[in-house]
Amino acid sequence: MRMKFNKTSQLLLVSAASLLAAGALAACGTDTVDFVYVASSQAVSSNNNYGEINVFEINQVSGFMRQIPTSPFPSAGRKPVAEAVSKDYTNLYVVNQDDNTIVQFLIGSDGKLYPQNTVNTPGIFPLSVAVSSSYLFVADTYQPGSSCTAATPCSGSVSIFPILNATDAGKLSPPQIAGTLGTAVTNGVTYCPKSTTQTPVIGTNFWPLLNGCSGDIILPTGISVSASGANVYVSAYDSTANTGYVFAFSVGSSGVLSAVSGSPFSAGVHPSAIASDSSGSFVYVTDFKSGDVLGFSAVSGVLTQFGTYPAGNQPSAIAVDPNYSFAFVTNSLDGTVSAYSKGSNGALTSLGTYDTGVDPVAIGIDPGTSHFVFTANFLGNGALGTVSDFELNTSNGALVNAQHSPFTSNALPTAVAAVPHTPVK
Repeated sequence: MRMKFNKTSQLLLVSAASLLAAGALAACGTDTVDFVYVASSQAVSSNNNYGEINVFEINQVSGFMRQIPTSPFPSAGRKPVAEAVSKDYTNLYVVNQDDNTIVQFLIGSDGKLYPQNTVNTPGIFPLSVAVSSSYLFVADTYQPGSSCTAATPCSGSVSIFPILNATDAGKLSPPQIAGTLGTAVTNGVTYCPKSTTQTPVIGTNFWPLLNGCSGDIILPTGISVSASGANVYVSAYDSTANTGYVFAFSVGSSGVLSAVSGSPFSAGVHPSAIASDSSGSFVYVTDFKSGDVLGFSAVSGVLTQFGTYPAGNQPSAIAVDPNYSFAFVTNSLDGTVSAYSKGSNGALTSLGTYDTGVDPVAIGIDPGTSHFVFTANFLGNGALGTVSDFELNTSNGALVNAQHSPFTSNALPTAVAAVPHTPVK
């Protein structure tokens, strides 16, 4: 694992201070409620092996989305596939799959992105990321090993990076800003040391996704962390047995993961995405194969399935509203979003479906007001990707297309994340 510290990051911050202030003042004069970051795996420039981040601002009255000046920004890597925002909304973390990297960007008060540092994931082909207030969790398609490739796959893995506070980041050489990722948490446990079917795995700085020592190839599809940060859940597909699982871990004080009793838990046929609600009491998993949403109760990380709810064809992403009792699922084959109300017992009730662009693969809810829902549409309008934006009726969960939605992005968008607009005072 390599960690690259940007020696000029603090100089960039100082030199950008006047620009940040000017941009913030300009934004203050608008009705901007959020900045939305859409990762696209293909740049507009001739060097389209590298991805870019389109930055949109949302008008809180009309929902109209427009790109900010100087957007898009380079993703600093090839094939960005996932994004997460720090809990204080000051840093964006972008996962570049083909480079096995996570890039930290400082978020300016005007929504602009300022690249800071890059870390390599221990495993191969990272695909999903989640953050708590203290840690970043990343799921890698394959665990580390020169023999783990698409042609000769092995099971996936999970790794954890501390998110450093200002004091600890300042002790690095050279000093860095708060939100810098520390060294991956050490595991060091040997798995299946006496197995005749599973090659022994020494998880030096990763946690392999193994169902006993069967030797099955288990591939992660998504990762979610509870609101408290106490538990991490990984949806995964057993490509050997053709079945689905959720791996559940408790998070120790130093970031070390421990599998909860009963993990992994059965989860349909081919899970595609996972999300937990703001109370930490419920976890939801989309099943790409069956077209369902599976509901689980969560008690100290132990999962018990309580329901199965129809979605559309090939559900690809899910978001649970942190402020209102709704959940939303993108259906990639149908080009729709399924909306649900969420009961006090976690049960979902369908509220209908709404058209998006072609092949929605990611979904987000505006963190400023929870009044807007947006999707990244991978195939968009053919040549370019699109972003669909809906206004949410917080009384009944209905979605209404925002003005001029969908909006054009770079080609092949893969992920969305957002921060509230906070004017400088």
